[in-house]
Amino acid sequence: MRKTILERNTNETKIKLELQLDQKGENRINTGIGFFDHMLNLFAFRAGATLHVECDGDLEIDGHHTVEDVGIALGQTISLLLGDKSNIARYGSARLPMDECLAQVDMDISNRPFLVFNADFPAEKAGDFETELTEEFFRAVVFNAGITLHINVLYGKNTHHIIEAIFKAFGVAFKQAATVTDGGVSSTKGVL
Repeated sequence: MRKTILERNTNETKIKLELQLDQKGENRINTGIGFFDHMLNLFAFRAGATLHVECDGDLEIDGHHTVEDVGIALGQTISLLLGDKSNIARYGSARLPMDECLAQVDMDISNRPFLVFNADFPAEKAGDFETELTEEFFRAVVFNAGITLHINVLYGKNTHHIIEAIFKAFGVAFKQAATVTDGGVSSTKGVL
């Protein structure tokens, strides 16, 4: 069973995050930012995972530290769970429609963190979530998990739909890439 718990405490946030891959259960997510909680729940559901997040952040300032630090904690948790990244498929891809929007997410769990993020948001906020934090979240995840991630929104007009399509596609692609195989390290180099 691939499951781990991570705690991350700073002067800005206190986070406890538990991630269990390969078993879809009841997610319990409370970051204090309702829209962000919803997106994390969608990611976990599409990844076939169970996610518990408890975050006490300095929301009196804004949501930046909370969103970025949850991304750091999620990335570190993924890194712990996948270890040397042997016996996983490594690559994942998803092209996901959400009403008028179409998002594409491609990843390589490679130990080479890199983010390409091509998405524009018509509105500055979705609920209580500052839309520019979407890119900050994914940057924090990939640099702490060792993932190359390309996010491209091909088109879309509704900010909620655009962000939702990204998070869902990320979950689908991650599920593919983290799938257990028996092929050792998926690299001609022999290591990642």
